[in-house]
Amino acid sequence: MIDSAKPTQAVKEAPHHLDESVLDVADFNERVITAYERGVAELELEADRDLSRSLIPAGTGVMRDFSYIAPEIPEFIPENCVACMECVVECPDTAILGKVVKNPALEAELSGITDPDYRAHVAKQFTKTQKFHVTYEKQKKEPGLFGIFIDPTKCKGCAECVEVCGSHAALKMVKKTDENLETYRKDWQVYKKLPDTPMEYVNERIVTDLMLVEKALLYVGGAGSCAGCGEATALRMMLAATAFQAGKENIGLVASTGCNTVYTSTYPYNPYLVPWTNSLFENGPADAMGVRARWNQKGWNNKRLWVIGGDGAMNDIGFQSLSRMLASGMDIKVLVLDTQVYSNTGGQASTSTYTGQETKMSAHGKAQGGKTERRKELATICMMHPETLVAQTTCAHINHFYKAVMAANEFDGPAVINVYTTCQPEHGVADNMAGHQAKLAVESRAFPLIMYDPRKGERMKERLSLAGNPAMKDDWYLNPKTKEPVDFTYFARTEGRFAKHFDKEGNPSETLLASQADRLKNWHMLQELAGLR
Repeated sequence: MIDSAKPTQAVKEAPHHLDESVLDVADFNERVITAYERGVAELELEADRDLSRSLIPAGTGVMRDFSYIAPEIPEFIPENCVACMECVVECPDTAILGKVVKNPALEAELSGITDPDYRAHVAKQFTKTQKFHVTYEKQKKEPGLFGIFIDPTKCKGCAECVEVCGSHAALKMVKKTDENLETYRKDWQVYKKLPDTPMEYVNERIVTDLMLVEKALLYVGGAGSCAGCGEATALRMMLAATAFQAGKENIGLVASTGCNTVYTSTYPYNPYLVPWTNSLFENGPADAMGVRARWNQKGWNNKRLWVIGGDGAMNDIGFQSLSRMLASGMDIKVLVLDTQVYSNTGGQASTSTYTGQETKMSAHGKAQGGKTERRKELATICMMHPETLVAQTTCAHINHFYKAVMAANEFDGPAVINVYTTCQPEHGVADNMAGHQAKLAVESRAFPLIMYDPRKGERMKERLSLAGNPAMKDDWYLNPKTKEPVDFTYFARTEGRFAKHFDKEGNPSETLLASQADRLKNWHMLQELAGLR
């Protein structure tokens, strides 16, 4: 497959899983992508065989340039960095990456830079952190220097990295100029020329460091997702964990129609460095069953197959297909991108939508206060299927997310990972708030963390864990500063989709209070199942 360390060149040279007579990768990139970059594709490109088959080579998204999208870009402040890697993990566009280098390797790179001012600038991009430098010195090992680099062609200016960096303040947004964009481009070339992070600096027990490893970067960016998209981060993280466990040659994706299929395959760009196929809205799991059966016939039993779909595809129209797949016992993993709304088709309600939420098909007015039905709990339903591993998680809970994905990959049978994925336009939140709102959804019992592993025992309370939720034995978690209950109303105040449920004095509506009661009832049920009540 493609060498993600040098993706642009690799895309041009990589062999494709299809015969070259069907799809000439080099020709596609030179002819098709160049035409799109020049803005003349609809005038110059013919309707050929490749286009009629909707074939796109792997990783073409690396050639896409988003540097014109936003007026601001993150700036790295090395002296404040602690190498936590959260900015790298949470970026939805693979636009910010970290690297650990040994001093001789950095000096060798610096020696080739003739401009003394730029040489000093590059040197300052690396810092001596406690994690990679001080600790290694104390252990009498060769210390490493850590640096963060931003790819200006992939960054959409969402500022999610700045948000998750938080109190460390190692990143800030600055205005783009012709001068600093040129510096960012040069810096990115330095990042690509430096050697990969040596494995001696990668601690497999620290899951945030997975994306230091080049083999884990199977989502190259260039996808047409919204700025700060909560879904794209989930895809990157799932692929990173799976690549670390199985290797990129042993991964395949089947995607149900939804936002994820649109932004990852907007012709001629896609961000994946693994084989993938897009299926219909309702039959992704059935499609995957066919792939799995064929793989097993060929002796490829150890390859990891993931099905991707939104809450509409998995909770609603495709639920029967999902249920049948789970009942089959086949070794297929499912990633559900739960936005609680049909984002791809304009924001209609799904059965995952919260009671009271305003959507395109459940408007808030005098007669009706948004969605009237209760939310359908996919994770609970999936737990009732025979010998199925189930997790409910968020990208903001990095350890929980990675552990869930890794457990799914290790489990011999079907697994479902239901992920809270903020949709900024439909939830009515800012571009940088995907992680913040996901954490709040967990704290408010809107979306509790769940880990259900059939290997843990025969009884429900042995299999089900609510670890990771705050105040697990209580009704509500209390804000440590104000001692105010972080309930569903607290959460709803922060999102535009619930804005009409508050009067001028800020009092919640009866509908919203009913929705809050529903969330508490769901939490009580989970507590009982887990043996906490």
